[in-house]
Amino acid sequence: MTNIISVKNLSIGFQTNNKKNNVVHSISFDIPKGKTVALVGESGSGKTVTALSILKLLPYPSAFHESGEITYQNKNLLQISNKEMQNIRGNNISTIFQEPMSSLNPLHTIEKQINEILMIHSKISYAEASTKTKELLKSVGLENLSNRLKSYSHELSGGQRQRVMIAMSIANNPDLLIADEPTTALDVTIQLQILKLLKKLQKNLEMAILFISHDLAVVKNIADYICIMKDGIIVEQNTKSNIFNNPQHVYTKELIGNKNIDKEKKIISKKTILKIQDMKVWYPIKKGIFKRTIDYVKAVNSINIDLFYNQTLGIVGESGSGKTSLILALLKLISFKGKILFNNLDISKLKSKDLIKIRKDMQIIFQDPFSSLSPRMTVEEIVREGLDIHMKEVTINEKQQMIIDILNEVGLNYIDVRNRFPHEFSGGQRQRIAIARALILKPKLLILDEPTSALDVSIQNQIIKLLVKLQKKYELSYIFISHDIKVIRSVSDYIIVLKKGEIVEQGSAEEVFSSPKSNYTKELLTAVF
Repeated sequence: MTNIISVKNLSIGFQTNNKKNNVVHSISFDIPKGKTVALVGESGSGKTVTALSILKLLPYPSAFHESGEITYQNKNLLQISNKEMQNIRGNNISTIFQEPMSSLNPLHTIEKQINEILMIHSKISYAEASTKTKELLKSVGLENLSNRLKSYSHELSGGQRQRVMIAMSIANNPDLLIADEPTTALDVTIQLQILKLLKKLQKNLEMAILFISHDLAVVKNIADYICIMKDGIIVEQNTKSNIFNNPQHVYTKELIGNKNIDKEKKIISKKTILKIQDMKVWYPIKKGIFKRTIDYVKAVNSINIDLFYNQTLGIVGESGSGKTSLILALLKLISFKGKILFNNLDISKLKSKDLIKIRKDMQIIFQDPFSSLSPRMTVEEIVREGLDIHMKEVTINEKQQMIIDILNEVGLNYIDVRNRFPHEFSGGQRQRIAIARALILKPKLLILDEPTSALDVSIQNQIIKLLVKLQKKYELSYIFISHDIKVIRSVSDYIIVLKKGEIVEQGSAEEVFSSPKSNYTKELLTAVF
């Protein structure tokens, strides 16, 4: 079998403050022509830096390779010139990233961005490129968009944006496509569509795929060969069948054997902490010279929700279902119509000064802790920031003790972490820091926006167990947002299923999972179980 890429004894390191640190240690693997090789491991295991080494996109010279070679067409990619590498990137070896919204240029149309790739490598005219762009969009299932080439990335759903990224990546019929967590931010039904699309394109174009993921369940649907990475080492590699049916390494067995946590039964208060009545978030569609409003995008349309003390409300929905708009309205970060009662206070009528007091009791934890934690602040400064804003009457010594207590509570040692920065931690540790930052203010409501989607299964379960423990101790109410049905099942008491801004189903977790009523909920459950 012909190998498109051969990686031999590759080491990857970074130099900071005259100190060298190796993060990947002498790994070897091959990517055969027309096959899919998956690199699987938790955040910080070295998957992405390995892929970036193939493309020579690491921050050289601070990045370095003490050993190894990456062979493509009998050339060691680590030793060729930048000019040669530029000809290979996007032409012979292309890539798609985890978050298409940050990968696509928001200032350029879809047409311009795909045309650019075609024109750089194929030396064709803009008109010829536009014709090819239409064909590419159709090939990735975007027939409607092929007639709307002037669209911008913000006008597309998550699934559509990822399909545009795939169209860009296959524009020049590459030998190898590197897919770095391409389905992590998508709901399960869209996720399956993208995986099927990649398999279909792979067959048609006879291209190899390097698929990077932290989720073995996703990898099972696409990979031929699997390499399991941990702490910069490939601890096991084999065919998909052998990995799943006869795993050898302890870590591989852990990943395969990890089941979702069984939800504990608990007593939920009958006292309401949050009441949302007839909430609407409509975005105007404007056209013409005078930008007259001709219609509205109904992101959230007439939603009613009751949340009780000590209850976890799970909100499920695909990209574009209205989850984010609902939360932004709840935090009064965007305008909305309707009524929001938090602790019997009408948020919609509160002034900015009063809102600050409310926000102390209503905290949020985001999907990507790396983006939400300031890279210039130490852990101690990050956790203390809320205290400095909301608890000015507390003394310095009292604040320090509160920081020590909350870091211990989330499983972090104050002495070990206090002076370190976010980039020095793994994804799971960063999420613990984000939880500590939110909980130090002793909120009554915690909004969790996809808090585990970027974490591998074992770390995911650790974070969920921590959240369950903290809820029990402090009698917190949670709004848990996710596109991952399995995660929602393990945490939620009550579930709301959103689609196109409307609630298509709601009920207790048991009711929704045992006897779903809407076809959309049935689709979601069928895609997972």
